[in-house]
Amino acid sequence: VRAAATTKGPFYIRLGRPKTPAVCTEGYRFKLGKAVTLRPGKDATVVANGIMVAKALEAASRLERQAIDCRVINMPTLKPLDEQAIIQAASQTGAIVVAEEHLLHGGLGSRVAQIVVKENPVPMDFVGIRDTYAKSGKPNELLQKHGLTAEAIEQAVLALTAKRARKRQAYAA
Repeated sequence: VRAAATTKGPFYIRLGRPKTPAVCTEGYRFKLGKAVTLRPGKDATVVANGIMVAKALEAASRLERQAIDCRVINMPTLKPLDEQAIIQAASQTGAIVVAEEHLLHGGLGSRVAQIVVKENPVPMDFVGIRDTYAKSGKPNELLQKHGLTAEAIEQAVLALTAKRARKRQAYAA
């Protein structure tokens, strides 16, 4: 909010209804257009924003118990978007899942996919709202209904890492 007040030009701030845990450290300072790596990892990356960041961290903890080292990136701004963080994640982890509380068309996932396909194509998957009309309801019920959960993120990462392992085995044979 401070950045919006001190930046010249229009600003859009999206706030969610459900209470969510704080994901940044106490000393964190917001920088317009800069991603924040909240958890390092080498096997896959989850790029998330908004309330999906906490769910991405939960999924990464669950994946760790399955010996999958998952990076989690908080992408607090869509414009400007931290393209370097995405390119680096693609090259270092080789798989990206985008998690967002938004329609899959035209949101964070679309922006990340455009960068990845141009700069460093890697397997990707998306956790977001499918092409449907939204309904009214309690926030957590709506998140469940649309599959915006830590479990969905976990399953997407597992599917990508399994697919990559199968391809590596096929090339090695």
